[in-house]
Amino acid sequence: MNAPLISLRNVSKRYGHGASELMALKGIDLDIHAGELVAIMGPSGSGKSTAMNILGCLDTPTAGQYLFKGSHVEALSRDQRARLRRRFLGFVFQGFNLLARTSAQENVELPLLYRGDSAPARRAAAVKALDAVGLSGWGHHTPAELSGGQQQRVAIARAIVTQPAVLLADEPTGNLDTQRSHEIMGLLMALNNEHGITVLMVTHEPDMAAYARRMVHFVDGRIASDEPNQNPTIAAPAGRLVGETV
Repeated sequence: MNAPLISLRNVSKRYGHGASELMALKGIDLDIHAGELVAIMGPSGSGKSTAMNILGCLDTPTAGQYLFKGSHVEALSRDQRARLRRRFLGFVFQGFNLLARTSAQENVELPLLYRGDSAPARRAAAVKALDAVGLSGWGHHTPAELSGGQQQRVAIARAIVTQPAVLLADEPTGNLDTQRSHEIMGLLMALNNEHGITVLMVTHEPDMAAYARRMVHFVDGRIASDEPNQNPTIAAPAGRLVGETV
């Protein structure tokens, strides 16, 4: 088997000191290979969000090693971690986090603006990303003019516009109804299967986790189980959102 894309080795994370000390992670080991779709689950306070923040270079471990493509991320400076995020990682959140008075296309262009890409390059990449998530023709709409499912698709387009190696999704269906949730999972599966993007998804919802081919459960700062999903849910084709037209 090829070397892992991501490796955590004996990673711990401590917050506070003395009587107020909290060990959020307690020496976890985790390997993620390129092309995987992994569901990360666990109760509140289990350490799953802390692990995702470390994987996303938004936080650093107190102890242990984090390797990304063989490089020691824990040894990087803040600026170096920021460059790694911009180049290799995309983020999707439960709350969409779109700029309210900015069009869908402009929201999608933002990571490229921060990266310093030219305006024509940003526009072309944003159009391509919106098309990839089934929103071709919706670029001029603001978030207020879009449904929750459409807003999450814009957020996913923004996450993939930089062509990341890894998509980190934190409760990506948490604000959506059942139908839209399954459509978003179909889209994430398509990005994983057709574009080769590695997807790491935190979720509390077993029916959403069932789409993943691997499930990692956190309990009390440790990985309690890490098992393949022998019968992942098969998603419907990830086209335009049902009932929505341009």
